[in-house]
Amino acid sequence: MPVPPPLGAAPLPGRPHPLGAQVTPTGVNFSVYSRHAERVELLLYDPCDTAQPARTIVLDKHPHRTWHYWHVFVPGLAAGQVYAWRAHGVFDPARGHRFDGDKLLLDPYGRAVALPAEYRRSAAMSRGRNDPWAFKSVVADDQAYDWNGDAPLRRPFAQTVIYEAHVGGFTRHPSSGVADGQRGTYAGLVEKIPYLVDLGVTAVELMPVFQFDPQDAPPGKTNYWGYAPVSFFAPHAGYAVTRDPLAVLDEFRDMVKALHRAGLELILDVVYNHSAEGGEQGPCLGLRGLDNATYYMLDEDGRYANFSGCGNTLNANQAVVRRLILDSLHYWGQVMHVDGFRFDLASILSRDEGGRPLAKPPVLWDIASDPVLAGTKLIAEAWDAAGLYQVGGFAGDHWKEWNGRFRDDVRSFVRGDAGTVAALADRLLGSPALYAASQREPAQSINFVTSHDGFTLDDLVSYNLKHNLSNGEDGRDGSDDNRSWNCGVEGPTDDPQVLALRTRQIKNLLAINVLSLGTPMLLMGDEMRRSQQGNNNAYCHDAGQDNPTQWLDWTLLQRHADIHRFVRGLIQIRNLRESVRIDHHLTLDELTARVKVHLHGVRLDAPDVGVESHTLAVTASSLSGDLLMHFALNAYWEAMDFELPALPPWAATGWRRVIDSARPSPQDLVDFTQAARVPGTTHRVAARSVVVLFAAGHGTAGSVRLASGVAPLAPA
Repeated sequence: MPVPPPLGAAPLPGRPHPLGAQVTPTGVNFSVYSRHAERVELLLYDPCDTAQPARTIVLDKHPHRTWHYWHVFVPGLAAGQVYAWRAHGVFDPARGHRFDGDKLLLDPYGRAVALPAEYRRSAAMSRGRNDPWAFKSVVADDQAYDWNGDAPLRRPFAQTVIYEAHVGGFTRHPSSGVADGQRGTYAGLVEKIPYLVDLGVTAVELMPVFQFDPQDAPPGKTNYWGYAPVSFFAPHAGYAVTRDPLAVLDEFRDMVKALHRAGLELILDVVYNHSAEGGEQGPCLGLRGLDNATYYMLDEDGRYANFSGCGNTLNANQAVVRRLILDSLHYWGQVMHVDGFRFDLASILSRDEGGRPLAKPPVLWDIASDPVLAGTKLIAEAWDAAGLYQVGGFAGDHWKEWNGRFRDDVRSFVRGDAGTVAALADRLLGSPALYAASQREPAQSINFVTSHDGFTLDDLVSYNLKHNLSNGEDGRDGSDDNRSWNCGVEGPTDDPQVLALRTRQIKNLLAINVLSLGTPMLLMGDEMRRSQQGNNNAYCHDAGQDNPTQWLDWTLLQRHADIHRFVRGLIQIRNLRESVRIDHHLTLDELTARVKVHLHGVRLDAPDVGVESHTLAVTASSLSGDLLMHFALNAYWEAMDFELPALPPWAATGWRRVIDSARPSPQDLVDFTQAARVPGTTHRVAARSVVVLFAAGHGTAGSVRLASGVAPLAPA
């Protein structure tokens, strides 16, 4: 084994590949891209928040530059070394250059980030040096972790139920039961894995865990969501128990390994469309100071394009930025064992360097066709903040899509809007109007009625209007198109009729979401009616606030055990379907042909898609043909009698009512073997409710069972 040279040994030229900091037995090789810098410096710190570097290494163009890559090998260094870059050049915004030789810059490929004792975003926005208050990168050894044989799970989408969660908010509340020092951390999430398994979800989709800038928020506020990245490789240190940057990596990997052991996949919400450096007056944290003209999309006057709504837009289809994105995805997938990615505002990645939409965006096709990512889940939020909306037509055939039309159409129908039945029918069947022409599988559609962005499920049925004044933006932020309904009273109420209606509407939305063809996604806390008091853009909170409304209050689990039980049962019913368990590669056309789908209104085979209609029924068989399911949806404000399909001779059980959202818990969802028989040729469906009937043959009836604890002891 080579003997490491002493610290302080003269630096060597190094090499341009790989980018970032690579640990070797004798030292560390550093490489960074900057086409337009005139001089680059590597600064070494010990400790992180000192006012002066322990060592400054000036990189000469010869021999420390190859093409546009600046590189140096420093003998004697090892993992744990804190470092930063400085880049010198012209400050000429009109030409796209914003070099500031005083500012410390994060390594775009840095694997870990050191947080100073007092981080100041403002110091990166004003004149002068910012050494004590700046984020800094940390040298890390990618291979210094024992995975114990762990690997991504590769679960088919057809067997996937996604739970969108926030690492901090999931366990930060004292009621979580997590130990004080571990609340709101990766380790805290690990403690709640048994809860997730019991709920029945199969994948956890975490809101951003790339290191982000918590001060990227209005004055006096803290950025809570994390859509403000400063690194595309380093996990967010604020979600770790320890302040040791290398231990942060281990805590993240421990979480991944624990999720996999429990059979849960991990999907990361990734932000490759913008950074935390903001617009013209934003801070100089990394990319801006290294090569602003390369990394960002600029207009002819050097101003930032703002397709993200966050002040800047990454130039994703520029060759160097494309490589950065691909390398980041490879790292999280191969090195950190992440199972999939949900791309925030993914339509931005379809824009060229001038902001124009491309028919075949290079970066999206690079990702979709990449062999390293072939088994990885790729989910697009197929729109951006500038009006580009690509749901149903996102580039490439590897991508699944957040189906914003599903969210809007289901909300509209359940609210009772006119003219919504035709759209709802399409959404229930996997949105064939959007996806069938491209021969996609039903799982192409990520179905959701709520997400982090907008109302929670409880707020969706409790507020007509957004209530966002606490965000510090005078109520201008957040969508005005929520398709919500307060059921008669705005906000909290003690009115029993209003409360009962809200509960029923929640069950209706959940049943449609989980049981429709497609891949269902649930929002953290909806299963126990978490509220944000009408805030539909809760991305920030007051700095230092002890109990933000965004945190999950676990006492709700007991208060709303009926909704938790209902969600748990819905997932189990979904898993009974043969279409979930076999032949998951069938296209949407093939599946709907084989399961013999029939649409009805209150009369059989006569769906009413008129403007004034508020009813729809669907009958479908399992792929194996020995299980029939009948869904009756009534969004009208009066009860309606629905005609029932005649059953074939083999359906010995007759129709059994498994779900009825109008009934109180536990009669709202029962085990098939305990379900009440539905006699006659019609069934009355209560106002604003959903009913699901099953019929099975003798050979199948015994296997159509839900887990213990869901069904009541006696039928309704």
